[in-house]
Amino acid sequence: MKYRSGVTSSRRKQRRAHFTATSGERRKRMSSNLNSELRREHGIRSIPIRHEDEVIVVRGTYKGRTGRVTQVYRKKYVIHVEKLTREKANGQTVFIPIDPSNVVVTSLKLDRARKAAIARKRDARAQNIKGDKFVEGETSSLAGLD
Repeated sequence: MKYRSGVTSSRRKQRRAHFTATSGERRKRMSSNLNSELRREHGIRSIPIRHEDEVIVVRGTYKGRTGRVTQVYRKKYVIHVEKLTREKANGQTVFIPIDPSNVVVTSLKLDRARKAAIARKRDARAQNIKGDKFVEGETSSLAGLD
């Protein structure tokens, strides 16, 4: 059953949105969970992954491996982690692509803009506002707007 009228449940539209997403939309889609320590510290659950974040792989062949993010490859929806490489037949070393949903961020690269983004997200969560939803108390004030 469909719960939100503003969000499509059509497979065709979801695929179109995925493959035609702009770089900014891809950034948002390429979010990863924070570990429990960072969750407590910042008061948020996930954040878009960024170059020089430290991560641990929690799914797949490379489960348990840690490293620093060397590249966020938005075109392919993957990240490259510092120590996750393999050697090709010709001897060239290449990074192994990892899906951002399969990693947990253990250390954030913080600058002023990212601190502000974390604060905005934490404050929105504290007010129980998510996207275009209303808090229970706000809906009663909108009742007489017909």
